Amino acid sequence: MTEWTKSSWRAKERIQMPDYPDQDALARVEAQLSRYPLLVFAGEARRLKKHLGAAGRGEAFLLQGGDCAESFEQFSSDLIRDTFKVMLQMAIVLTHGAKVPVIKLGRMAGQFAKPRSANMESINGVELPSYRGDIINELDFTPEARIPDPEKMLRAYTQAAATLNLIRAFSTGGYADVHQVHGWTLGFTDGEKAAKYREIANRISDTLDFMAAAGVTSETAHTLQSVEFYTSHESLLLEYEEALTRLDSTSGQWLAGSGHMIWIGDRTRQPDGAHVEFARGVQNPIGLKCGPTMEPDDLKRLMATLNPENEEGRLTLIARFGAGSVGDHLPRLIKTVREEGANVVWTCDAMHGNTIKSSTGYKTRPFDSVLREVREFFGVHAAEGTIPAGVHFEMTGADVTECTGGVRAVSEEDLSDRYHTACDPRLNASQSLELAFLVAEELSARRENVAAKAAS
Repeated sequence: MTEWTKSSWRAKERIQMPDYPDQDALARVEAQLSRYPLLVFAGEARRLKKHLGAAGRGEAFLLQGGDCAESFEQFSSDLIRDTFKVMLQMAIVLTHGAKVPVIKLGRMAGQFAKPRSANMESINGVELPSYRGDIINELDFTPEARIPDPEKMLRAYTQAAATLNLIRAFSTGGYADVHQVHGWTLGFTDGEKAAKYREIANRISDTLDFMAAAGVTSETAHTLQSVEFYTSHESLLLEYEEALTRLDSTSGQWLAGSGHMIWIGDRTRQPDGAHVEFARGVQNPIGLKCGPTMEPDDLKRLMATLNPENEEGRLTLIARFGAGSVGDHLPRLIKTVREEGANVVWTCDAMHGNTIKSSTGYKTRPFDSVLREVREFFGVHAAEGTIPAGVHFEMTGADVTECTGGVRAVSEEDLSDRYHTACDPRLNASQSLELAFLVAEELSARRENVAAKAAS
């Protein structure tokens, strides 16, 4: 294998990336970005890797969630707050079900670029280049809007920095206090349709009351007031990634300073491609999307390339097959991992394989399909004796109507009410929290089954 540099990806095949018409402007932007401070730090990435290693052993659980594609137009402190808030609520419920710490990993502060199934888009006989995310071009269907503009990388950096600044303030400034977060969750179960989740919420209340009686309160235990929150995004626009990649003086390793975890998508995971080449050389935890077309031989090559030292927490395999198809694909990949003796973190992306077009013309994802894929994921791991270490959702704290179903029963006719996504449909706050309750039930059942087998 050739020697890695932060620009060695440029000699590999590049796909799902724009061809900038103004190369001089691109060079100026890359030079400017390369002088900007890193968004995340090496010690944070190493700490996340350690936590992910625990998840791979069943000693923690990964909750990864956030936007399909962050928007410049919709950017606001309220939206960041609301998404952060619902992830904290989900984490408390999942912690209760799993009885292990929950790693909170946002698809935030960098999720600006999107791969597309086609290079061109056609509307009413007019064909233009596809929208690829706000970091590259614009959603408006005009020739000017669809021209890739490198200056957008600078705006993406500024928005990511502002997002991280607010998240860090929320994480340590008292907003994440466990009692306040649980109070929000109790409000969700007050509704008649969500009453079936009240028993779990009440058990969490009893636990907090017991801790308070034992003297463990927000005043006496700092960990009840603050949380560790990490960021992740698909490492798609490699010019942006390279410009924010620096040598860590402590470890002597390179760090992708754009986010704590970066992942490689199902469309860009070619073993000899540019995206794999870039990711193999940085010390960050790496995610790898595994869809139905992932072949065992490719997975073997990718694991050897991305995690040659077989380091715990380094590589997260994000399974995305679609409800009804998990049993057709996941067992053979688990077998491949087992044969290689590879350390991986198995997590379930139950969103991307369940996208359909509604009768009203909107792209959507049925809540029941998302839940079914999660349950199938847990079922396969139970049968194989392996560890389901996390879940990965496209979601928002906003009250959108983009996915159908849930206790508030969003219908296909409701989709037009608040359909705000620029790309893929997201779970709203209510659907996200309900899913956390249902996943917690799966985690609790798994824990009881493991304990019963150990006792027999």
